[in-house]
Amino acid sequence: MKKSQIIVLILGIISIGALFSLPRVVVDNEEGDATLVEEEAMASSPPVEELHDAPISAEARAALSSLASQLESEGNSEKFSDLVDSLASLYTQMGKFDSAAYFLEQAAVRMETLVSLEKTGNAYYEAFTFALNEQKIAYLADKTRTYLNQVLEKDPKRLDLKTKVAMTYVSSSNPMQGITMLREILEEDPTNEDGLFNMGVLSMQSGQYKRAAERFEELVRYHPDNLQGQFYLGVSYFESKQNNKAKKQFQEVQNMTSDPMVLASVESYLDRL
Repeated sequence: MKKSQIIVLILGIISIGALFSLPRVVVDNEEGDATLVEEEAMASSPPVEELHDAPISAEARAALSSLASQLESEGNSEKFSDLVDSLASLYTQMGKFDSAAYFLEQAAVRMETLVSLEKTGNAYYEAFTFALNEQKIAYLADKTRTYLNQVLEKDPKRLDLKTKVAMTYVSSSNPMQGITMLREILEEDPTNEDGLFNMGVLSMQSGQYKRAAERFEELVRYHPDNLQGQFYLGVSYFESKQNNKAKKQFQEVQNMTSDPMVLASVESYLDRL
């Protein structure tokens, strides 16, 4: 599992509250249609400086400054791309995903290759998933769509990228567009891991825990190693008062990981059963 996924899982275990920062959307009602309950207005784009200007150590700043200096004078496109990758890697290691995306964008603008566009879009999406400020969320979502949609225009079968674009709409003023895209993904690929997971999360966000449990049951049936899905299945059982299933599911999660933070958090749920 990616480091970012582990971080998201830990945050989810500590508090499901992050889910409720999304617009309230009923994903599947009795008629099978999605119903909008509440929308959040899109904010205007913040200055780029605010996105990637954050305190870092003197040692790290020196390394970054050195790479940035080389970048300014590098005329060879291939070497320029390598330097950008190095810069982005350092920023990612520091958890500054928006800064990584900002520099990858410089290469995408210069190179205009599908690889560079995808890297940039994915980096902006990574930053988007960690953003808390509404203005930043809106800005990063827009950037994600700008670059990933260019890849999708050339290769519409990339359902992994389509899922990311869909999730950026869910947090926008038009969440139904995202829900519709996720449904289209599952119509095309009923076992799609990202599609099932995100539909489950959105069902949780709208308080439909029984429906969420159904989504996560499908997810872990086809993708049993998805730790996030296994955990959220337990939470969905817990919240829908299916205590026996919740207990069994949390015990399953205990058998899947040795991470002390995860185990402690799961234990906190078991103590409440």
